[in-house]
Amino acid sequence: MIHLNGIVVKFGDFTALHDINVHVKEGEFFTFLGPSGCGKTTTLRTITGFIEPAEGTVVVKDRDITHVPIENRNIGIVFQSYALFPTMTVYDNIAFGLKIKKLNKAEIDTKVRDIARKVDLSDEQLVKAVSELSGGQQQRVAIARALVTEPAIICMDEPLSNLDAKLRVQLRNELKKMQKDFGITTIYVTHDQEEALTLSDRIAVFNRGYIEQIGTPNEVYNFSKTEFVCNFIGDINRLGDEFVAYINENGAQVDPSMHNYIRLERLHVNVTPENGQIAVPGIVETREYYGLYIKYYIRAAGQEIKVIEKNDGIRIYEEGQNVTVIIDPRDIMAYPAGGREVQA
Repeated sequence: MIHLNGIVVKFGDFTALHDINVHVKEGEFFTFLGPSGCGKTTTLRTITGFIEPAEGTVVVKDRDITHVPIENRNIGIVFQSYALFPTMTVYDNIAFGLKIKKLNKAEIDTKVRDIARKVDLSDEQLVKAVSELSGGQQQRVAIARALVTEPAIICMDEPLSNLDAKLRVQLRNELKKMQKDFGITTIYVTHDQEEALTLSDRIAVFNRGYIEQIGTPNEVYNFSKTEFVCNFIGDINRLGDEFVAYINENGAQVDPSMHNYIRLERLHVNVTPENGQIAVPGIVETREYYGLYIKYYIRAAGQEIKVIEKNDGIRIYEEGQNVTVIIDPRDIMAYPAGGREVQA
């Protein structure tokens, strides 16, 4: 569907993107994830036509659109700020692209009302000025405006970032449902790891103008290809030399010259070790109570270890309590030193 082949983007002497190669399948929800300044929005703007690459090609459905003007690419765009016309009605905002295409009035009316129903905007809201709507309603207007022209692709640049946390979760779920219902190929840009893991069919993780890994949410989380991805996706423990030495003395075979990591939920507290697992004695320093789960900070083998345990309402460990941390060496992700800089 979408092929980015060897994309290089330069701003003067600065290279913003280095040899970007991506294949997005038709109907896929594909996310560009990474910290600020990593190149994800630049890549999106290259697809939409706002930026022309110094090298490489953008191909959509076997058509090279690298030098095609924005208005001829048949790509819908939802900006971070929504870029709506605040004094115009919701109806006129949604109809704007159809008027540019010079559709007749009856056809515009049919399309606007049809898409409004699909994104849960009422007839009463259609006649309101956009400025009268809530943030969540404005987001729906932006999506409706992008979809009403029936684009082959929709690109979204951090469309939920201006909303409060509760509304973000609500609209995230609605956004995924809408994407499935429409079956439209979607490119989504975010710095929010949870958002990416929840929404995406596949994720490209960006770092300093490079793609570190492309994979499913499960692949990038549980089988992180690089140390950067391992650190950026979710919370994790870096195992120090003393901890590695302790588990090696007790049967593990972990290379101490590597940078070794383990996810919080892969560790357990006060259970009987089995199948090669190792028990490491420790003491609870503090805990964070989240209701569904509890995060423990445990001093073990010379370092602080974070562990997430499901909250069963019975086994809750107190500060200062002696415990054992159970680790399976097979759950450790190891990376050689000397890769691209790790950003938190």
